[in-house]
Amino acid sequence: MEITDVRVKIFDSENRLKAIAAITIDDCFVVHELRVIDGKEGLFVAMPSRKMPNGEFKDVAHPINQETRDYIEGIVIEAYEKLKKEEEEKKAEEAEASESETTEETEEAEETEEE
Repeated sequence: MEITDVRVKIFDSENRLKAIAAITIDDCFVVHELRVIDGKEGLFVAMPSRKMPNGEFKDVAHPINQETRDYIEGIVIEAYEKLKKEEEEKKAEEAEASESETTEETEEAEETEEE
């Protein structure tokens, strides 16, 4: 089994839920609604689940052995961390560009006032 694609959507919140992911297995089977959660011992991936009539949650799809669970979790968390880093770098670049524009506008205004 090979995970051939991972798609992650990050949530900017103070909530424990950090992202939702979907994985494609062997280019032929997709599992949606994997959740990246910030737990007591760090990030982990919760499998898709649904609420039962008794209020309990049951996994809809899940690995049947630890090796597969670790493989899925590792790939999803790696994709999450990569995307998070890219978003943080983009925000830093945008802030820097905005700051640079503000500085240029201030300098232009000062030059105009001097004339």
